[in-house]
Amino acid sequence: MSAFLEIARLGGFTRASSSMHLSQPTVSRRIQLLERELGAPLFERAHNSVIVTDAGRAFLPHAEALLASLHDGIDAVAAMRGTAQGAVTLALVGTLASSILTGRLRYFRNAHPGVNLGILTGLSTEVSAAVRRGDAALGLRYEHDPDPRLISSAVYDELMMPVCSPDHHLARARHVNPERLAGEPWITFPSRPGDAPEPYRSALERWRAACGLSSGEIVPIDSLTAQKCMVEAGFGLALLPASSVREELRSGTLVVLRVAAPQATVLVAMVRRAGAFQSGATQALAAILTAWPQEHRQALVSPAQGDRFGPSSR
Repeated sequence: MSAFLEIARLGGFTRASSSMHLSQPTVSRRIQLLERELGAPLFERAHNSVIVTDAGRAFLPHAEALLASLHDGIDAVAAMRGTAQGAVTLALVGTLASSILTGRLRYFRNAHPGVNLGILTGLSTEVSAAVRRGDAALGLRYEHDPDPRLISSAVYDELMMPVCSPDHHLARARHVNPERLAGEPWITFPSRPGDAPEPYRSALERWRAACGLSSGEIVPIDSLTAQKCMVEAGFGLALLPASSVREELRSGTLVVLRVAAPQATVLVAMVRRAGAFQSGATQALAAILTAWPQEHRQALVSPAQGDRFGPSSR
């Protein structure tokens, strides 16, 4: 079952065998046995990839449910040892791994030293898939997931800040009218055709529309760290999550543009599988993560940053 789900997720036998640390013949043999048991082919083999057949697509949600149910059984037995023991895995979007979140996870580890905390990272769709499969008990992703197999709840709205290089001609402006940004290049994540909209790019598009900005080059860069470096070097502006630019604002390598426009935000949601067994460790982790927003908001207005828009000394 795991082999089937890994091949469907990764799109190939070789990639699945590498992910599972098994030989490709072993993985192929497992799929042959499963197909023989089901009486239908699950994959169509192509040159460098595989395509899930109609039978495979029909079987996929049931395979996820079966594997997730097995994880539930393991967790239920482990829960008999109490919240101080066991394991819990959190799946999250990598860009959420700010110093504030890692501080919450450190708090959980110190409060529950007998619990093995695992971390998985991926895109929002991959976070939801990990929770559906039972690979993770909880997930932190952008925007709600409408899948009825998941329970999605809002955690907080991630504040987004328009930033520029300290050498930009608007860096020292006390107030920036939106029209002064016309024609400026904006650095953001590339769009992903066929997938759900990229959350940061969507937030930028909504914010630019609210500012009445329709022109300006979009520079796609698929790395938050690289985006910050490009802005610092003066290659464009960016709308970045406040939690990810605290150090750069403090050191002065980035400056927040004080634009007279509505604030931009991206919703961060927690997902868990509907009807899943919730161990004591899982409940404790969920409680700590839901307490994160208040600390998160306080950090954004901390005196160390001058104000919520960055160092006032510039």
